[in-house]
Amino acid sequence: MKLALVTETFPPEVNGVAMTFGVIARELSARGHDLTIYRPRRDDLPQPESGLSYRVMSLPGLPIPGYPLLRLGLPAGRTLQKLWREDPPDLVHVATEGPLGATAVTAARALGLPVSSSFHTNFHTYTRSYGYGAFHRLTLAWLRYVHNRTLRTFAPTPELCAELATYGFRDLAVLSRGVDTSQFDPSRRSRELRASWGAEDDTPVVLHVGRMAAEKNYELVFRAFAAMRAANPRCRFVLAGDGPLKARLVREHPECIFAGFFSREEIGRYYASADIYIHASLTETFGNVLTEAMASGLAVAGFNYAAALKFIRHGENGLSVPCDQPTALITAAVQLACEPELRQQLRLAARATVEPQSWSSVIAGFEADLAHVIAETRGATLPCNSTP
Repeated sequence: MKLALVTETFPPEVNGVAMTFGVIARELSARGHDLTIYRPRRDDLPQPESGLSYRVMSLPGLPIPGYPLLRLGLPAGRTLQKLWREDPPDLVHVATEGPLGATAVTAARALGLPVSSSFHTNFHTYTRSYGYGAFHRLTLAWLRYVHNRTLRTFAPTPELCAELATYGFRDLAVLSRGVDTSQFDPSRRSRELRASWGAEDDTPVVLHVGRMAAEKNYELVFRAFAAMRAANPRCRFVLAGDGPLKARLVREHPECIFAGFFSREEIGRYYASADIYIHASLTETFGNVLTEAMASGLAVAGFNYAAALKFIRHGENGLSVPCDQPTALITAAVQLACEPELRQQLRLAARATVEPQSWSSVIAGFEADLAHVIAETRGATLPCNSTP
């Protein structure tokens, strides 16, 4: 297939959407597909490595106010129409719903090209995290408008597909998430790195990886950390990432280690060198960090939805609690801090759980679904791989 992928975030940016589509681009091109990535220009970041098997086309964009780590792609409908009229792809896939993604949908439709999309981010729930709850319905209406103009909308879980259907989203299918079990592997554990954190071999180290932003529920993360430390003063807390909340969190929590921003390759060493992962966010569509932590052999605790709902068997390979019980998550966190035998049992089982969740099988399903969308527009009939 000749594919055009439009996204407002892509490696070397580090976030769930960028990571996911970085892997998808690599895997699809490795399978022989002709792939071009359309994304906002990032001259401030390292340029893509040479020898990539796909092309990257940079388009105009602007920093998001208060969030310079990401770019907002500017409308590019005319540019994309010109490019695709001269050299049409078999399918356009739009990964983000900003101005660039929305105009890509319009451009593809104007040219009669098949277009699909992905739902990765619960922006409608973010409005409440940032004090703009009045815009919840407006944001949801925009997301529905963008996605319902495509032939297929892919979401990470069947549960999210069902939820989106109740909001009026149509033509939904599942694009799950894999985990790179070589990059996230307990064998990457580093005694030297742990020593830099002031941790001995038996010191419980709690790790948190992610964008330091309001929607990630950091208030609950630090409540859990405080309870763990009160129950076991030997605990160490390491946070890897960056974002608009970082400066305030550093000021307010001098007891924690703020490790900074790392590449996808380096962060695997941080995961493997920790012992516990507490996932407090309630706004994720999947939660890649949870499966990365499990693959790295960490004892995890989180709310029972998205990735945790799919992978955690409570008390066997992790701890999961109801989404409306934050105190239960704190209790689970304290349990992990104080029970080394339980930690060890969960760590071993966590790795075994996600080992079969390879990106290769996930991409094979996505590949079949894209072929199905193309076949639909050509009047052919193929079996659909991933229905909600």
